[in-house]
Amino acid sequence: MTTPTAPDRILRVELPAERVRSEPVPEQWYRRYLGGKGLGARYLYDELDADTDPLGPGNVLCFLLGPLSGYLPGGTRYAAVTKSPLTGLFLDSYAGGEFPARLAGALRDHVGLLVTGRGERPVRLVVADGDASVEPAATWGKDAVETARAFPDASVACIGPAGENRVAYATIASDEAEHHAGRGGAGAVMGAKRLKAVVARGDPPTPDASLSDLRERARERFADGDTGRWLEASGTVETVDFADAADVLAARGWQERGFEGAADVGVEATREAATDREYDGEKARGFRVATEAGETVPRGATGMSLGAGLGIDDFDAVAALGERCNRLALDLISAGNALALAIRATEAGRLDRDLAFGDPDAARRLLSAIATRETTLGDTLADGVERAADRLGATDLIPTVKRLSLPGYDPRGAPSMALAYATSDRGGCHRRARPVEREAFDGPWSPSRAAAAVVAAQDARAVRWSLVADDFVGESLRAAPWLAAVDAPFDDLVRTGERIWTLVRLFNVREGVDRADDALPAPLATGPDSLDESRFEAMLDAYYRRRGWGADGRPARATLDRLDLTAVRDDDTPLSHSSPRADD
Repeated sequence: MTTPTAPDRILRVELPAERVRSEPVPEQWYRRYLGGKGLGARYLYDELDADTDPLGPGNVLCFLLGPLSGYLPGGTRYAAVTKSPLTGLFLDSYAGGEFPARLAGALRDHVGLLVTGRGERPVRLVVADGDASVEPAATWGKDAVETARAFPDASVACIGPAGENRVAYATIASDEAEHHAGRGGAGAVMGAKRLKAVVARGDPPTPDASLSDLRERARERFADGDTGRWLEASGTVETVDFADAADVLAARGWQERGFEGAADVGVEATREAATDREYDGEKARGFRVATEAGETVPRGATGMSLGAGLGIDDFDAVAALGERCNRLALDLISAGNALALAIRATEAGRLDRDLAFGDPDAARRLLSAIATRETTLGDTLADGVERAADRLGATDLIPTVKRLSLPGYDPRGAPSMALAYATSDRGGCHRRARPVEREAFDGPWSPSRAAAAVVAAQDARAVRWSLVADDFVGESLRAAPWLAAVDAPFDDLVRTGERIWTLVRLFNVREGVDRADDALPAPLATGPDSLDESRFEAMLDAYYRRRGWGADGRPARATLDRLDLTAVRDDDTPLSHSSPRADD
């Protein structure tokens, strides 16, 4: 049994010196930012200068847990926090599975790793017994599955060819590429540092009896709730069917809403093809399906981005494309949008290639070319949709926000989703807030209601991802008793969520972000089915008022005072010149 205490130290890995040292986490940082996203934001804001090259030695890559990692019900997760090479902004990305649980055991009283500098040679980081060592990486050049299998006695998070070649949306893959810290390119940062893998040799923490009652009550709430029942029955693969029914499923490179082949790549097709469940127990999750290259676990984004988004209605072909992205360690949402851009540019006569919607073979070849940068087109697409569109003269085709291409929820069917995309702190992301799940059925919402829903979801998720809790179990988690049980210092959790979200905004403002960046994606703002720009601007005004930010999108001084951020903010971060008005 492990005595339940929150970790209060962090391991700093210095490359190229290949030196590791343990240092305490300031108690006030723990109290105000918890772990994961919040603690990572505090370290990044403190240690990075404005305009730091994300792929240069000055960037910091954090592998972070939370004060409750290994104790909470549901899957253990970790946060990869860094400056994104795709967006140039703050990036936090998450993955679950075996690796974070074993990392928690290997780190012991440390909450995570801070990797600084750049290696002189490809290396791996081996974590065990509360310490870490830097060793040569013999698996450089191998894909993510091959790399993981080289360490049968440990659990591995690693990069594949995409990370080694610094593809701007390369992932960090774990558990033989079944789980990914996906969006924004953390894998490219890892590749730039010449860090092939983090190898965790530790048994997951086993909480003592004092936490058993909390765990059982949390488990029962989750199991009996709507989310628990949904996850067991279908999980995220059902989002294809949901989005199609709600008329928000983007198809064929954002040219259509709704996809005739949705049922062929959705939940029923997944169930029919499944050979097993990803987790098979009291509450089963996920579906394992076989491909020629090996097993894969399709997620909702697989059918949305690689199926509907590419006009492919063959389930086996879509699953194989997902498995290919996993092995290459490519973010499949960004990869799907990159392929769609190339196809649409071909259709529009801006690119001379043999590409078409509905062709999985061509898509597979292009995925490999992106990950290896072995062709001119692959190299162009590897830098992300927005940069590629600029080079191809195709900026009016695939929507992006802050240089991150959108997942398959089309906000033209639910305007509040446009606000969620526009204000997401890591670019066009559906994980920060997903009001489309409600507004699609009971909308349209007023600007004030849309703003309130988005702000509440963003703040709640900021806390959840700072605890680094299971994304689904966390919805029913009552965090305060847990934090008290492990003797973790913490502030009011509602204010903590707002503080963390605002600190990330300060980071992004220091990088030049303002209202102009919280914008409608250009391809969705024109045409007969476009979003109403005046309605969007009204939602954005309401959002800023609720946040306590000025009309320019920058936090106001009074808001920093209220959130205890005044002393944190540096002189390079501009504040709003206008005071926020009270929301209506």
